[in-house]
Amino acid sequence: KADVQGSLEAILGSLEKLGTEEVAARILHAGVGGISESDVTLAEGFGAAIIGFSVRANKEAAAAAKRNGIEIRYYNIIYDLVDDVKKAMSGLLAPTLRETMLGNAQILEVFNISKVGKVAGCRVTDGTVERGANVRLIRDNVVVHEGKLSTLKRFKDEVKEVQAGQECGMAFENYGDMRVGDVIECYRVETIQRSL
Repeated sequence: KADVQGSLEAILGSLEKLGTEEVAARILHAGVGGISESDVTLAEGFGAAIIGFSVRANKEAAAAAKRNGIEIRYYNIIYDLVDDVKKAMSGLLAPTLRETMLGNAQILEVFNISKVGKVAGCRVTDGTVERGANVRLIRDNVVVHEGKLSTLKRFKDEVKEVQAGQECGMAFENYGDMRVGDVIECYRVETIQRSL
């Protein structure tokens, strides 16, 4: 959907030129004006994305798109729009990284263990902590270190995960400045391949 007929024609002309024998942009519907609920219904039926040029979706359409997982992409420069479609066609859209919070732990004691270095004795306060997950060390609400857990132990055993309410020992890869009272935030990062 575009603001005026002139923009619409320029965009359609540019998109038609992008196609090769193997891949082409298929335009299901093009029109002038804001993005409506019927546009979202159409996109949903075909598993398509909606592209808006100097227009916006009305409240109902935006809500329906969010509810049904339909992506609406907004542009106000034709070159950017065409370039993004080109990247999507060649599978080159940079992936986005999404963080999923797993849990938090509080450091109760810090032990110095020969051959291992410093190990934090912790209690998991909420969620779970997982070995190999990404961690942030937080002191007075400030992140002082980001890295990975190298060790996660319950009693003397190396474990994969520890649940809320349980105590455990944690050590970080290449970092030893943990202090009593620090909070360890455990999270996972997923790479999501973007598509139009």
